[in-house]
Amino acid sequence: MAIEAVVDIGPIAHGGHCVARLDGQVVFVRHALPGEKVRIRVTEETKTFLRADAIEVIEAAPGRVVPPCPWAGPGKCGGCDFQHVEPAVQRELLGDVVREQLRRLAGLQWDGAVEAVDPDALGWRTRVQFAVDEDGRPGLRRHRSHEIVPVDRCLIAHPDLPQVLGRTWDAEAVEAIVSSTGDRLLVTDASISDEVEAEVDGVVAMDGTTRGGRGAVTERVRTADFRVSGSGFWQVHPQAAATLVDAVLAAADVRPGDTVLDLYAGVGLFTTFLAEQTGEGGTVLSVESDPGASRDARRNLHDLAQVRLVGETVERALRQHALGERADVVVLDPPRTGAKKAVADIAALEPRRIVYVACDPAALARDLASFASKGYVLTDLRAFDLFPMTQHVECVALLERVDSNLR
Repeated sequence: MAIEAVVDIGPIAHGGHCVARLDGQVVFVRHALPGEKVRIRVTEETKTFLRADAIEVIEAAPGRVVPPCPWAGPGKCGGCDFQHVEPAVQRELLGDVVREQLRRLAGLQWDGAVEAVDPDALGWRTRVQFAVDEDGRPGLRRHRSHEIVPVDRCLIAHPDLPQVLGRTWDAEAVEAIVSSTGDRLLVTDASISDEVEAEVDGVVAMDGTTRGGRGAVTERVRTADFRVSGSGFWQVHPQAAATLVDAVLAAADVRPGDTVLDLYAGVGLFTTFLAEQTGEGGTVLSVESDPGASRDARRNLHDLAQVRLVGETVERALRQHALGERADVVVLDPPRTGAKKAVADIAALEPRRIVYVACDPAALARDLASFASKGYVLTDLRAFDLFPMTQHVECVALLERVDSNLR
């Protein structure tokens, strides 16, 4: 029988849970809020800590609400972390996480706040991959589990997504996509009926092969269009791409004629607008190793003569000096694991500004500490709530050189 106990909930921690103690042992508790008294059920035991769910709220904290989604809660869908929290309080919690990671891992003090991009915390996710159980029912996985919870609705899913729920599928997964221009795509190895195929603009197999209609969607940011193939990477919140472009351009402060590096560049989102700022007299090196994203980038950036595409990993391109010896501005948007292996080589290029887009505050803080050891200090940081109801937060950090002889 699982251990149950009543505990007092402490601060929020990175990962979508709060910290409590049970008989002196640290417990990471989901479905709770700082300051609450709750009954927990232990779900996992390790040598150093426990994981648990709050199964009963004895004393609630301000900001607690009834989860709008019936699939949110202990033992249910693990897709959301904060359905039980009022959206404004969610942003406060995310801000506390960013602050704690910066302080603990980089020795930095940040007094900013997480910015809202959309007052509605539901109906925003434009790309959702549903797992399919052995009976063909689509659903989402439990937290830290491969077990599939069949659901009849996902409240954070965009309402214009292709209809996946309510049908059976002969596949392991089905990804539904809707773009900012209204394109609708399914990515799956399932056999698709004529009825389903008629509802979408294209069907793509999991291996990337186009099986019906178009194999890509068009995303529009400002006045620029971007081709994104299949389940290639694109921000999942409808306002995320424009929000990040605005923040990156403001931080980068690119001058005409600059040499700019756009690292982990994907299909060329930031490259496009950085090229506009540097002008025909400048250069933007757009570095992306994923073959599909690189193909899309070639199509998206073909009319920008000042752009040079580098189809290589960032780390190898830097190590082999394929990006030159100097750069004026570097923009990087690495995966969740961060850019640990690239920090030293980026700093060696002596850019006057480094703009770091991060989806994990712990990896960001670790890398900021490494940049500081190379002479670059954090001068500004903005954080955005681009994944409402979840523990994820996007940050845009500006780093500048410490020495006074800036170019």
